[in-house]
Formats: sequence, C-alpha cells, structure tokens
Amino acid sequence: MSADDSQNGENRLRRSPTGPAVAPPRLPPGQAPPPQPPRRQWQFWTVAIFILLVAGICIRAYRDLSQPEAWHYWKDQYVSPSLTSQVIDTLHLDGSSQGRRALFVSGTIGPAAASWFRSRLDQANLAPGDIVLLASPGGDLNQAVIMGEIIRSRGLATAVGSADAAGRIKPGYCASACVLAYAGGKTRFGVLGSALGVHRFVTTRPLGDPVAEAQRISGAVLGYMTKMGVSSSIVEAMSETRDIRWLSPKQALAMNLVTEPLGKP
Repeated sequence: MSADDSQNGENRLRRSPTGPAVAPPRLPPGQAPPPQPPRRQWQFWTVAIFILLVAGICIRAYRDLSQPEAWHYWKDQYVSPSLTSQVIDTLHLDGSSQGRRALFVSGTIGPAAASWFRSRLDQANLAPGDIVLLASPGGDLNQAVIMGEIIRSRGLATAVGSADAAGRIKPGYCASACVLAYAGGKTRFGVLGSALGVHRFVTTRPLGDPVAEAQRISGAVLGYMTKMGVSSSIVEAMSETRDIRWLSPKQALAMNLVTEPLGKP
C-alpha cells in the first residue's frame, strides 16, 4: 500500500470520542445523505426574535415609567417606601402587664402604600385582635382606604401613637388620609394624648367639573366610613375646612371613630 493510499484511508476514518478511529457509517446503495438544516439561518432568527422580545418589554416598561404616577408608584414600592414599620412583640395599651402584638407604621402614605403594608403585615404574622399602631400626617386617599380594608379583613385593631423600648404606648397623631386607615380597625383604641385630624379631601388633578369631583370624593369617603361603622357626621366635619381640624376625644367618640377610649381625659 502506498503512502497516498494510507493517507486516504485515514481520511475515510473518523475518531470516536470514546475509542479509536472508526469508519463513518455507510448509506444503503442509492440513498442520498439527509439534508443538513440551515444552522446559521436558524440561529440568526432565534437571536432576532429574542432581541425583538426584549426590545418590546423595554419599550413597554419605558412607556409605563415615563408617566409620573407610574414612576412614583415604582419608587414607593421598590426604591424608597414612604412608610416605615416595626414589629412590637408586646404593646401595652393601658399600662397593664399584659399586652398585644403590634405593627407600628409611620410616615406618609405613598402611592404604593397598600401593597407595601400588606407585605409587612404578612411578615409580622399578626393575629385577629392584634394592633396596627399608626402615626402619619396622611397622604394618598385611595391607598389609605385599601389599607383600612386590609386591616378590617384581618380582624385587626388600630390605635394612634408610638411605643418606647419597653412597649409602652406614647401619644402620636394621625391626620388626613391616615384617619381612613385608622377607621379600618375592628376595634379603634383612643390613646390618651393622641390626636385625630380631618379635613376636606380634594383631587390634585381635577378632571372636568371640580365641584362634581369634590362631591364624588365626599360620597366615596362617606360610603367607606359608613361601612366601617363611623358616623356620617365625620364627613361633615371634614367638609368644613381644607385645613386640619383636630377632633377632641369626645368628638371622636361621638362619631364612633374611636370605639374604645383608653385612660381618662
């Protein structure tokens, strides 16, 4: 055998990944080899479709976040929430040795407050009868209503104030939209020295007739407060002024906003 024949013989062999060189399989006589798929074309279209999908998602996300409301919501939900929370293992409401588990929530009620609040409640693992302790100047009306609905659906109580390291409650204030979240409590404690402030709600972006919009908001607030067992007289107190009107303990009790006062005024 010549050197050329030996070289041609080696060329007809292929190396096996697990053994010595083996001959490629022979096709039956008259049968053509199967066509090879256009791998490069297939890879090109795969990459092209992936790029189009990513571009579509990015464009949609950009359009969503280009709206101020969407950006504020995203920021409040993921970047810097306007509310803060702290779990209190034992909150002493009236100075007694017995206490209840509580979630202390403070700060401004932002555009994503309800979603944030729900997740904090889940983490706190509060049971029905436990307390949501509020201290807030108010904020987003719709989010406050949703927070109140969440509080009521879980059978939680509410109170206004803060707590020291020993779990003793200290006076605080809850104003504007915070009062709607407070109204969600199945039991609403009135802490001696704490303040509840109400005022007339107005939209920041009036659509159409401002008077009609104000009436719509008042009707929605009235419906919500009535559902929570609060007297309709609170809406009358709200409508009197755009400035904060601080309710006296007697007024809050007469409106049934406070259902269980603590201490003596």
